[in-house]
Amino acid sequence: MQIGELASATATKVTTIRFYEEIGLLDRSVRTASGRRTYGLPDVDRLNFIRNGRRLGFSIDEIRSLLALADQPERDCAEAADIASRHLADVEERLRQLGALRDELAAMSAAGCCAKTMAECRVIQAIGRPVA
Repeated sequence: MQIGELASATATKVTTIRFYEEIGLLDRSVRTASGRRTYGLPDVDRLNFIRNGRRLGFSIDEIRSLLALADQPERDCAEAADIASRHLADVEERLRQLGALRDELAAMSAAGCCAKTMAECRVIQAIGRPVA
């Protein structure tokens, strides 16, 4: 299949496929005599793995590590589980930060603002306060 077909089969932009090839997540495609990229089913599987990993928030480096592990099917999966555990801890920390952000915005919004001018606006004043 050609790059456009791979893009359609995986709901991925052609530029993204080229990028993943450039950074080594996807193997360089085989080229026809006329220079067109060609791909097979293993490329579809690998690209789907990359896309699902990105959807789950894994970094490019984490995906690179997971792909390297996946390329060794007889290897113990403890390292993959460790990568997933570290990623989960990062997600939980981001959720904690987002919760704090939500609470701060809710408090700012609940206070309301009945000022007539921006110079007296409580929302603008709250955003302009130094970070604690």
